[in-house]
Amino acid sequence: MRRAYPDPRLAVALRRLRSRFGISAPRVAVRTHIPWHWRILATIAVLAISIALAGWIYDAGRKIAGFDRSETEQEIAALRGNLETQKREAAKMRALANAADSNMQIERTAQEQLARQVKVLEQENGHLKEELAFFESLASAESRSSTLSINRLSVEPEGAEGRYRYRFLAVAQGDRKDREFHGQIQLVVHLQQQGKSAMMTLPRPDDPDRQHFAVDFKYFRRIEGSFQIPAGSRVTSVEARLMQNGSTRATQTVAL
Repeated sequence: MRRAYPDPRLAVALRRLRSRFGISAPRVAVRTHIPWHWRILATIAVLAISIALAGWIYDAGRKIAGFDRSETEQEIAALRGNLETQKREAAKMRALANAADSNMQIERTAQEQLARQVKVLEQENGHLKEELAFFESLASAESRSSTLSINRLSVEPEGAEGRYRYRFLAVAQGDRKDREFHGQIQLVVHLQQQGKSAMMTLPRPDDPDRQHFAVDFKYFRRIEGSFQIPAGSRVTSVEARLMQNGSTRATQTVAL
C-alpha cells in the first residue's frame, strides 16, 4: 500500500529516486580508460598488419596463378642487361662502320687525286713527245733562210669564269746569228659580246704589266700565260703574234 504525501512534488521526487535503485534501475557499464595516443598506435598497427596480410595474400594468389614477381623482376633485369650489351655492340659496330666509311672516302679521294695526276702526266708526256718530234724535225731540216714561227698554240679556260690560259712554242731557225729573238708577244682575242663581235688586243697600251709580254730566246722557247675577258663574253678565236721593232715576225691563230 502506497503512502500518501501531502506534497505532490515530493512524491514525484521520491519515485524518481527509487527508480534509480533496484530492479528498474538502468544498467551501468564500467570500462577502463585508455589514452588517445595508444588508441592511434593500435589503429596504425592493425592497418599495417591488414596491409601486410593483403599483400601476402596477393603475392600468394599470383604464385598460385603462375606469376612470380621475383622471377619477373629477374627476367626484366636480365633483359635490361642484354639490351645494354646490344647497345654497346651497336655503338661499336657504328664506330667501325664510320671508320670504314672514312677510310673508303680517304681511299676514294686518293684514287681520284692519283687519277688526276696520271691524266696530267699523260698530257705532259704527250706534249713532250710532240715537242721531241718537232725538235727532231727541226734538227733534221736544213734551211738556209731565216724563219721565225709559232707552233702548237692552245687556249683553254682556267679556273675562274672568264679567265683563259694560253701556251705555244716559239722557234727561230736560220743562221746562228738569226736564231736569237728579242721582242714581245701580242694576243688578239676575238670575242662575242651580246650577239656582237668584238676584239681585244693584249697587252693594252695602258697595261701596267707590259713587261710580262716581253720575250727573249735563242733557238726556241715555250711561252705561256693567262688573260681575262669581260663578263658575259665568249672567246671565238685567239691570234698569237711575235712582234719585233713594231712589225709582226710570226703569227698563229686557234679557234675555240
